[in-house]
Amino acid sequence: MDSSGLGELISCYTALQQLNGHVKLLHINNRLQYLLAITKLDSVFETFDSEPAAVSSFATWTERIEDVAR
Repeated sequence: MDSSGLGELISCYTALQQLNGHVKLLHINNRLQYLLAITKLDSVFETFDSEPAAVSSFATWTERIEDVAR
């Protein structure tokens, strides 16, 4: 991934934030981990090594929203 790819990730993040959505990354390679770290985007994007963990993280977010609505 290069700067254009990072720009696309940021665009997706921004668009989804406006809709109360989230971008989560799964199975990222070492180069992307490095790019996220040096650009400080590792604090913006959640990353996961397993799909079940990534999917369950959405459930946790949904539960928090439901608790706030009650």
